[in-house]
Amino acid sequence: MELFVDTADTNAIAELAEMGLIDGVTTNPSLIMKSERDIFEVVREICDLVEGLPVSAEVVATEAESMVAEGVRLSKIASNVVVKVPLTWDGLKACRILSGDGTKVNVTLCFSANQALLAAKSGATYISPFVGRLDDINLDGMELIAEIVEIYDNYDFETQVLAASIRTANHVCDAAKIGAHVATVPPELIKKLVLHPLTDKGLASFLADWKKSGGEILK
Repeated sequence: MELFVDTADTNAIAELAEMGLIDGVTTNPSLIMKSERDIFEVVREICDLVEGLPVSAEVVATEAESMVAEGVRLSKIASNVVVKVPLTWDGLKACRILSGDGTKVNVTLCFSANQALLAAKSGATYISPFVGRLDDINLDGMELIAEIVEIYDNYDFETQVLAASIRTANHVCDAAKIGAHVATVPPELIKKLVLHPLTDKGLASFLADWKKSGGEILK
């Protein structure tokens, strides 16, 4: 499973990219607003940081024609831009037009398998089901991921399942086990994936034994 980072924080992206831990980046208007910078400036910088890796940049228009115009403008920032559109009727229209012209499209705000089916038929490169937001209303977000993976496998759709709204380390593991192609994860959660109390306990024990032996840590 590929791991995307869900942020517009260029410092966090640079660190994760340098470590080789991410395969792409997803952004949205809310994330970019936190940076207090121009969307095109931010997207351009991110694309430079992760050259060649997909960077999702979302339109803010709500009508198909305007979505397409905005999507074309975003796609001209860099060759690795993936245009994000919402899973609305107009969003599907825009997806069809943009994908037909060779632009990669991430259809976002997906909350049902039927929506995902329509997105795939409209030519989406990625479908983004929101796991955490379904969990918030006492539905099983991972069940939706499993349904979409099954449907796409049944009919050999090329659209990749991008598990979004990831809130916990278990979400990441479950998405990988179910067969999601991608999970997009906030940078702070990616860092938490390395943590385990037994790792910390084991390291502390090793260091204590080394200290008792009179050994020195090389600097």
